[in-house]
Amino acid sequence: MTKTPPPRLVYDDDCGFCTWCAEYADARGAFELVGFEELSPDQLARLPDDYETCAHLLTQDRVYSCGEALEEAVARLETPDRFVARAFRRLPGHGRLREWGYRAVADNRVLFGKVASRDPPARQQ
Repeated sequence: MTKTPPPRLVYDDDCGFCTWCAEYADARGAFELVGFEELSPDQLARLPDDYETCAHLLTQDRVYSCGEALEEAVARLETPDRFVARAFRRLPGHGRLREWGYRAVADNRVLFGKVASRDPPARQQ
């Protein structure tokens, strides 16, 4: 029986807040972290042209981007957080709210990085 590989969480590995978020997810779920600097040609081919504008979650058969990637990653965590994500999906218009919230945080990640941050891999080279 072939084991399905974990989803790949693609993130900006030059951002301390993004690195913290990716490591948070990885510590609480089964993900393979892939920074923008580490993308293989096959992975890059699956992403949208403007892939550097947000995070992505690559599964065997699907690509989730931006807020949808975050929502799907949280739904896959092995913590009670997954129940919040699953309940959130039931709200009418949740997609618009999800993307608005994602963009509000992503556009202010320097500010959020003052609260939660890790040394980004791209800056360790």
